[in-house]
Amino acid sequence: MEIKDRIEEQLRENPVLLFMKGTPDFPQCGFSGQTVAALKAVGKPFSYVNIFEDPEIREGLKTYSNWPTFPQLYVQGELVGGCDIVVEMYHAGELQEILSEVAPE
Repeated sequence: MEIKDRIEEQLRENPVLLFMKGTPDFPQCGFSGQTVAALKAVGKPFSYVNIFEDPEIREGLKTYSNWPTFPQLYVQGELVGGCDIVVEMYHAGELQEILSEVAPE
């Protein structure tokens, strides 16, 4: 399966998907940790892919998203952004809004 197809399959199967360094319990970079903290604060379920466990995804995603850094948060298959954007959206109340549309209370 092509890397692009693998990424698209993961995005289809997971409405809220974070490509990150490490895991939510053990983030392996500060930016991934901050992004996970914002997502956990919203309290909606999310899935993740540890890019360190899948170098193909790590490289392929940079091309797929045209976004060179990690973490990368996707909601409903659309790239939301990286750490700065997610944290900013959290503080503005926007993250809660887009996640409640995906996973209503």
